[in-house]
Amino acid sequence: MYTSTKLPRTSALFISALLGGVIFTSCASSHQSGNKASPPIAADSAANPASVPANQSSLSQKAEAAPIARSRPQLIKKAAISLTVNSVDQTIDAVSQIINQQQGDLIGLKQQQPKNDNPRYTATIQLRIPEDRLEPTLEQLAKLGTVDSRNITAEDVGDRLVDFQARLTNLQKTEANLQKIMDRAGSITDVLSVTQELSNVRQTIEQIDAQLKNLKNQVAYSTITLNLEAAVSSTSPQRAFGLQVQETWNNSTHSLSAFSVGLLKLGIWLIVYSPYLLIFTALVYGFSRWRRTNSPRLTQTPESTRSE
Repeated sequence: MYTSTKLPRTSALFISALLGGVIFTSCASSHQSGNKASPPIAADSAANPASVPANQSSLSQKAEAAPIARSRPQLIKKAAISLTVNSVDQTIDAVSQIINQQQGDLIGLKQQQPKNDNPRYTATIQLRIPEDRLEPTLEQLAKLGTVDSRNITAEDVGDRLVDFQARLTNLQKTEANLQKIMDRAGSITDVLSVTQELSNVRQTIEQIDAQLKNLKNQVAYSTITLNLEAAVSSTSPQRAFGLQVQETWNNSTHSLSAFSVGLLKLGIWLIVYSPYLLIFTALVYGFSRWRRTNSPRLTQTPESTRSE
């Protein structure tokens, strides 16, 4: 009986000791694993104080180095180029092709045929080209002949565009407010006054909107003035003999008709002023007759005085 009761107690103590050791070892292993995991974190935290400021400094440098966004300047560009070419007509055809390639428009053409005082054939062409294709177009035009002169001017209208846009926005708000007031107006006098003011505001809005669109159009499209001059003075070919004879006949008949008309006009003037001419002729005739009759007496008076 003693041995039987002792064995169970021994086994219970052994089992309890075994469970306690397992619990103890598990706690120890968890504590060690926590300690093993903490040094990398500590190491990272020790290294981070140096890395964090470095990252912050790099970010600040990037922020400082980043360019500030600037609005694109609104420029009205105008260009002028003068060329000396071999053939003005062929150059005009080439210019038309360039205009079609660059999606532009021909807004003016003036040709001057050779004259005596200016024997060279000249032409002036005005083009309208999209702003981003101005330089390529000028390069293509320069290849058509010898460049005598070339200049480009630009006018910044950004402030005017901003001003017009601000005024337009304010006027549109005023228009909306006037419309609300008009809806609430009761008497006819108030309605008429608000209507007049609303009409004035809308007229101003239309004017500013037209000016704004015109400026935007001038910014979007650049103007090129192309002056062409023939390299060799051209002389007009001699006309045929028959044409010269016909021109001479026409000039002579025209001169004869003009002379006849002039004589007819002179006769009409003489008929109209004939009374005055007759009176003047009578006065001249009477004065000459009086002078003839009185001239002997004037000549005899000095002789008679001498004889006495």
